Amino acid sequence: MVNDHTGSDAPPLRVGIVGWGWMGQVHARAYIRLRQHYPEAPLRPSLVAVADNATDDRLTMAVDTYGFRDAHSDWRDLIARDDIDAVSVTGPNFIHREVAVAAAEAGKHLWVEKPAGRNLADTRAICDAVHANRVQSAAGFNYRNVPAVELARELIAGGRLGRINHVSIRLLADYAAHPEGALTWRFKTEWSGSGVLGDLASHGVDLGRYLVGEITELACDDATFITHRPEASMATSHFTRATGGPMGTVENEDYIAALLRFEGGARGILASSRASVGEQCTYGIEIHGDRGALSWDFRRMGELQLCVDQGYQNASFVTRYVTRGDGEFSRFQPGSGIAMSYDDLKVVEVHRFLQSIATGKPRGATVEDALRAAEIIEAMAESAQTRRWLTLAR
Repeated sequence: MVNDHTGSDAPPLRVGIVGWGWMGQVHARAYIRLRQHYPEAPLRPSLVAVADNATDDRLTMAVDTYGFRDAHSDWRDLIARDDIDAVSVTGPNFIHREVAVAAAEAGKHLWVEKPAGRNLADTRAICDAVHANRVQSAAGFNYRNVPAVELARELIAGGRLGRINHVSIRLLADYAAHPEGALTWRFKTEWSGSGVLGDLASHGVDLGRYLVGEITELACDDATFITHRPEASMATSHFTRATGGPMGTVENEDYIAALLRFEGGARGILASSRASVGEQCTYGIEIHGDRGALSWDFRRMGELQLCVDQGYQNASFVTRYVTRGDGEFSRFQPGSGIAMSYDDLKVVEVHRFLQSIATGKPRGATVEDALRAAEIIEAMAESAQTRRWLTLAR
């Protein structure tokens, strides 16, 4: 679908969402809010149908609260509709490949959450289907949409930090820190694939690539701290607790630490854990060049810590608040110090997705980025198993 319309006469983009958990609802809100922040958007999203096999009243809520026209218990019924132009795939990892490939083969544009499948083979199949059917895609690497991250990218590209020497990336969480956390799909290889590698470290890989450049070599270590968890029927959230039942084996990693080498010579460290007591969404990146440095922390999303233009020694960091002109900040807030939200990043993401559809040219993170992240994640898993450095193919 290509057009040059803007404003109130913009043609509709008829949307279906597969998976109606938290992320499905985030996608729905992004579609709904798009034209509030981007009134000139070339397409006008319309929520047509949602699909989920939920046994509770979530689908009723989707229709009553979010305004979907129809709800399906089988995603195949949604894909088969001829009144849907784009599909969001927001369910668990084990549905990504089948749903996304079917959507692309049906000629529907695709917004798929990371890691876009359980493993590299899944992600490659999705990418191949997108290319073969000439549809546009978006992948859920939302942290690259943060205005402070966009500012960091601009400063690095402009040479303000000089040659990049070393990078530290961290993604730490506590959602799997409780030993009574239920053995949900996230802990089983058949359903999730990897553990924290696909769930959190993939975001760190994308941040590193987006800000510093391609990763060319790596060595990785991993660990599973809680090796058995209580089984619980119908437990879908990774925050669910279970007690008193039989114990099952955790099949993937709680923690990884990787040494990285970037194109251009920079060195890096990436550490990620889902079982770190005291850490909630401790996501960030620090980048040191030979003339300056910067750091960003998701929990203080509107700030960039900067050390530039001060010489080589006795230099210090100052806080730079994002403001109008930094990334997409002015679309959401009028001035510095007013916080943006996680959901706002998804509005930016869907805007770039719609621009891709309207122009036929990729904008923002796509399944190509998901594929490159999957290649790096698989290399990390192999390195952890073989205990050796790996060189990444290009």
